[in-house]
Amino acid sequence: MRKAIILTLICFAFSANIFAQEKEETKVINLTYKEFIKKVWNFEKNPSTFKYEGKLPCVVDFYATWCGPCRKVSPIMEKIAKEYDGMLTVYKIDVDKEPKLAATFEVRNIPTVLFIPKEGQPMKQVGALSEQQYKQIIENNLLK
Repeated sequence: MRKAIILTLICFAFSANIFAQEKEETKVINLTYKEFIKKVWNFEKNPSTFKYEGKLPCVVDFYATWCGPCRKVSPIMEKIAKEYDGMLTVYKIDVDKEPKLAATFEVRNIPTVLFIPKEGQPMKQVGALSEQQYKQIIENNLLK
């Protein structure tokens, strides 16, 4: 009985440690409507003028869980978030959970990715690209 309790505690501690490590490694931030207003653009306050609210340039990935191409882009966004950590922020928005945000940017096809510089207007890319193509857009447009 004592061995079973100890073994259960060890398994629980191991599982908790793995979950914590996975949580730490994730650099992509899922956004809700309210968080978008605070961190990216408060279009309720400034509906006609885009004013970025963030400190670092950002990438916003509009996706859906059922979308095949979105599932291919997701690990690329994770990799980009880790590689450019401290230089830009990567956000994800589930279009099924946040349809108002998708409508604001006229997202009709997914994946759609916004590239938002610290100053200036966002650039929209519709459809899945390769990791290298995303990096090229980031280097040329966000990290000049």
